[in-house]
Amino acid sequence: MEMEILEEQTFKIETEVAPAYYNSLLLFIYQRYIVPFYRNFANVRRWILDGRETLAFTFLDPNGLWYVDVEVTAGNPIEVRMRPSAYTPRNILSKIKEDLIIVTQMYEDELRRTTLYFAWVPSKEIVSEKKLTQRKKILSQIFTGNMLLLFIIFITFSYVVFVIAGPQYAPIILILSQFILVLFADKIIMRMGDWSITADSPQVHILQYHIPPEDLEFIRQNYPRERLLQIKRDIYNRTLALGKSIDTQTVQEVFHEHGINIRPENLLIKSINVYEIVKRASKQFNMPIPKIRIANIIVPNAAATGPAPRFSLVLITTGLLIQLDEEEIFAVVGHEISHVKSRDPLALFAITSAEYLFRVYVLLPFFPIIFFFGLLYFFFALSIIYFIAKFFEARADLEAAIVLGKPNALANALRKIGYRRVWMERASGRIGNWLGMDPHPPLSFRIERLEKLSEPERIRHPFLQSIKDCVSDLLKDLGI
Repeated sequence: MEMEILEEQTFKIETEVAPAYYNSLLLFIYQRYIVPFYRNFANVRRWILDGRETLAFTFLDPNGLWYVDVEVTAGNPIEVRMRPSAYTPRNILSKIKEDLIIVTQMYEDELRRTTLYFAWVPSKEIVSEKKLTQRKKILSQIFTGNMLLLFIIFITFSYVVFVIAGPQYAPIILILSQFILVLFADKIIMRMGDWSITADSPQVHILQYHIPPEDLEFIRQNYPRERLLQIKRDIYNRTLALGKSIDTQTVQEVFHEHGINIRPENLLIKSINVYEIVKRASKQFNMPIPKIRIANIIVPNAAATGPAPRFSLVLITTGLLIQLDEEEIFAVVGHEISHVKSRDPLALFAITSAEYLFRVYVLLPFFPIIFFFGLLYFFFALSIIYFIAKFFEARADLEAAIVLGKPNALANALRKIGYRRVWMERASGRIGNWLGMDPHPPLSFRIERLEKLSEPERIRHPFLQSIKDCVSDLLKDLGI
């Protein structure tokens, strides 16, 4: 068998870590990645060259057949260099890359607990700050996958309709009400966001301040939400309201006036032209630019809705803008636009409605059977619907990769957003995610599939290919 000689590989990890914390990040990688599995590593060392600190180590094969020399240089982005020896399997390099992205996200998660975030969208009409409302809580539940409350609400509504309208008309009323929700989904979701992005107001500005440990308790006790919002308003009035950029000096002055002496090395300021990103993705999909809405929540996610491309909306959270670089945001937006272009909301509505009508008008007359097997059938039907929904998600991944030509950017974005799920799938396998009540395929499957795409433009039928890939991977995981 011919031996594959792997070349040196490099990659970068965009990070939200401020320069003051680069040393702490490398220490975290050492403590959480290397120390617990010390038998897998050798030659661990650190050095500083031209002001940039590097953590280096050798990843060892347990059988001594191969090794990989790795260098992780702190900065933004983090730069990683991997030098594999002969006989090193290709998948080992992918695993090391994924490990380092996951541990970086773990560190960023810990850092967010002591980080102050401000976000602005300048516009002619200034939108006042609002406290977290019930609609924001619902939006957070949607983005975090906790749909139990919404499911209970729908079941309760169904029973009320059955009591009022009776079994003859209730199913039709329920289907029509859901259809109306689908038709006006863009307007409903629009109200859940905070700011609209337009050609006249295209950018989102974000400030992050990592609070030093010695200042954390003082700020928590003396700076309630309203006082922090006043700081935010003062920064806006001295910069963006005057057509100026947010700069470190102005930020320092405003915080100092409010009694906080901030450290510039703990500060990050970024501006993202969200409108241009969505415009570019829409142009490549050959569809109108959807309405764009920003939700100021830390959960990193995006969603697209609407019955047709002309009536579509893309909702993006500030958490997504914080965690991803612009190429990754572009790839995620492409995935969401693919859903709208293919009218996935309408397709899934048709599937769920057909199952519901079948259950009510075909199965319900056989009451004794339904009484004993109804719950079993209900979960079986839901599992089938959710599995079909996975085809749409897989197709959106594939279509975004084909149209935008950024499969690796989308893979990296998915890995950052869902690193906890990737970690869990490693430990417990993917069968539960394939068969569970989740419209998304296992995240590790999606990432691997994207990273293996060598010539995505040659795929003629993305949906059929996605069905084939999903079924094949499930059978493989089942050992069939």
